[in-house]
Amino acid sequence: MIMNAQSIKRIDPTDWYAGMKDSSLQLMVYGDGIKTAEVSIDYPGVKIDSLVRLDSPNYLLVYLNLDGVQPGEMKINFRNKGKKFSSVYRLKQREMAGDARKGFDNTDVLYMLMPDRFANGNPRNDAFKTMEDKDCNRNEPSLRHGGDIAGIRQHLDYFSELGVTALWFTPVLENNGPNDGKHSTYHGYATTDYYKVDPRFGTNDEYRELTDACHAKGMKVVMDMIFNHCGDYHPWSKDVPSKDWFNNPDYGLQTSYKLTPVMDPYASKVDMAETVDGWFVKSMPDLNQRNPHVMKYLIQNSVWWIESAGIDGIRMDTYPYADREAMAQWMKVLDREYPNFNTVGETWVTEPAYTAAWQKDSKLSKTNSYLKTVMDFAFYDRITMAKNEETDEWWKGMNRVYNSLCYDYLYESPKNVMAFIENHDTDRFLGNGKDSTALKQALALLLTMNRTPQLYYGTEILMNGTKEITDGNVRKDFPGGFPGDATNKFTRSGRTAAENAMFDWTSKLLHWRQGNKVITEGTQTQFIPWKGIYVLARQHNGKNVMTIINGRKSDNKVDVKRYAEIIGAHTTAVDVTSGKTIDLTKNIPMTQRQTMVLEF
Repeated sequence: MIMNAQSIKRIDPTDWYAGMKDSSLQLMVYGDGIKTAEVSIDYPGVKIDSLVRLDSPNYLLVYLNLDGVQPGEMKINFRNKGKKFSSVYRLKQREMAGDARKGFDNTDVLYMLMPDRFANGNPRNDAFKTMEDKDCNRNEPSLRHGGDIAGIRQHLDYFSELGVTALWFTPVLENNGPNDGKHSTYHGYATTDYYKVDPRFGTNDEYRELTDACHAKGMKVVMDMIFNHCGDYHPWSKDVPSKDWFNNPDYGLQTSYKLTPVMDPYASKVDMAETVDGWFVKSMPDLNQRNPHVMKYLIQNSVWWIESAGIDGIRMDTYPYADREAMAQWMKVLDREYPNFNTVGETWVTEPAYTAAWQKDSKLSKTNSYLKTVMDFAFYDRITMAKNEETDEWWKGMNRVYNSLCYDYLYESPKNVMAFIENHDTDRFLGNGKDSTALKQALALLLTMNRTPQLYYGTEILMNGTKEITDGNVRKDFPGGFPGDATNKFTRSGRTAAENAMFDWTSKLLHWRQGNKVITEGTQTQFIPWKGIYVLARQHNGKNVMTIINGRKSDNKVDVKRYAEIIGAHTTAVDVTSGKTIDLTKNIPMTQRQTMVLEF
């Protein structure tokens, strides 16, 4: 984009694409006194639908109709207060039709990581004197540590060796806010530029090169986005476009973090307002999605990243905190443009009925969210409790998992529910310990049940930590990803025997899952935990898988007669996790907390 720098500071989006199904384009023009400008465009087929003059004198919204327009460079002419100036705006050729973009699905396993904490591939971009936060200090758990896009790209073979098929990074966009000596925006959830990768992570071109490199290795990339709020150092905070751009300006209302009012048929107005219109934290102004100009800006931004970076999915942060109808509008736009794309929304309530109501076409809600994939906080909650309990005959231990999955009838599509046992906002599954037996039980269920599974970085090498002191302790650096690290756990020689054993166990199950239609297309049967044994079975075209969990901290046995409807006439099975042949004609002995994934 070529601009008269004295008159126009920026135009968002920075460029656009010809041939979109939605032919409308909002240009947010920012510059001193630009509000009063008149605009003309001399480019074949381009029409100016409207000019919107906001409260601030420094913004002008230009709405264009691009129906039938061809790619090229169009000249936008401005006349303001006797001065004439222009900007050259590029309309690009799309790389592919929208329906050719295939999103992640239940055949994938997502691997979630934090770019700042995974690997530092370019120490030259660790800090910039021109940015508000000038520090990079690995000694402080909640300051920036220097991880970046280059570091991720240098370890793509690690992901392939492990066996994951999709990468979800926490947000990579610019977060140009200061630190307070102990805390910073290394996490990426306080956006200050929606069209720019944070330079401490890399450049827009590097991000695109990373997605291309992932695609070349058969992996997908999921981009983390936030429509609910931006960072307080975003230009909108310093020069607010309009009085209704934010909800409760100047931190006028704090959110309650309680999401139930959005679905509660009896919700009070005050509770609803606190949930959806309150600020997440003081440093994250709450965007007003009911303002159609705000929502148009955000929708276009998501489309721009799909087109420009070639991402394969979106994870939307704090989904229920934003306006429900506006978010449904966003999903409808994406679904029309990219019918085979996928978006997962963070819906942090631990009851299946709540989560199910957010899924596309749910009969539980009068408002269709059009959101294809939701996050299974119920499974996370139940498996977290179960790991510390003995499985009894009613409620505890693996009964909790059974009693969650039995409500899958609430979901329009259980396979489009993203399950996980931990993430960047929770304690790590291992807590401050290293008990791999409970971890294997959780992962075996996660990778065989009727879900889209998500892993958290480092679990495969027994990384642990809790949030009791700081979130940074569940977001530790991956050992070996940073200059000067004493050990390199990306390599077999750098890992301990226990870490290699966990890596191998996880990798074996992940590679076995790839292309396994029993897991991705099969029916599911679960058995009420009986005498401490929990069994979940999958079946497809004569092939069978039984995940068997000993929920007790003592030796146990599997009564094979109880599972005859699955075993049938089969006499042997192979335990995928160990490679051992198991005799199905007699009761199967199990050690304390043992896990088996039987295939026959």
